[in-house]
Amino acid sequence: MSTLSKGIEKVEVTLKWDPSPLGTPDNDLDIVAATYTADAPHGEPAYLVHFDSRSPDGTITLNRDSRTGQGFGFDEIMTLELDRLAETYTRVIVGVAIQQGEGRKVFGDIANTAVRIREGYTDLTEHDFTEVAGATAATVAEFTRDEGGQWRFHSALRGFDTDPNAFTSEMGR
Repeated sequence: MSTLSKGIEKVEVTLKWDPSPLGTPDNDLDIVAATYTADAPHGEPAYLVHFDSRSPDGTITLNRDSRTGQGFGFDEIMTLELDRLAETYTRVIVGVAIQQGEGRKVFGDIANTAVRIREGYTDLTEHDFTEVAGATAATVAEFTRDEGGQWRFHSALRGFDTDPNAFTSEMGR
C-alpha cells in the first residue's frame, strides 16, 4: 500500500445493494472499469472490465459479481492494480450500471445502494447514489497518471440515463 502523497497503487471498489422484494425481478448492478491510452484519454476505451471479466494483463479484476444483491455487506468487488498497468494507459474510469432486463430501473428504485473505493484500509470515497437517484448508470471514480508516473484519484460521481452498453462508450467522455 502507498500513501496518497506517493500516488495510488492498488484499490478495491466494492458495491452493495439490497435484493429486490419477493416476487419482483432481481436488481443486477455491475461495476465497470474503462481504461484509456495517452493518445486517446477521452476517446473510446482501450478495453473494459465488467460482467465477470478481467483485464488482458490481469491488473483489473472483477473478483465477485452478484446478480441479485443477496448477502451481507458489499456484494460485488473489483480490484485495480494501477501500479502494474502499462505506461500506455493514463486514465481509468470506474462506473456502476444497472442492468435493464425487466424494464427501466434507476438508482432511486433500488434499496441501500452504496459504492466504496479503498486503498488498503483508507477510504478514498463512498457514495450512496442519492445525488444521481434518477440515473440508470453513474461514474464513481477517475484515476489519472501524472507526469511523474504516479496515479491520482478523483471522485467522479456523474449520472447517466442510458443502457449499460451505451454507458461503456459514454462514461469516459
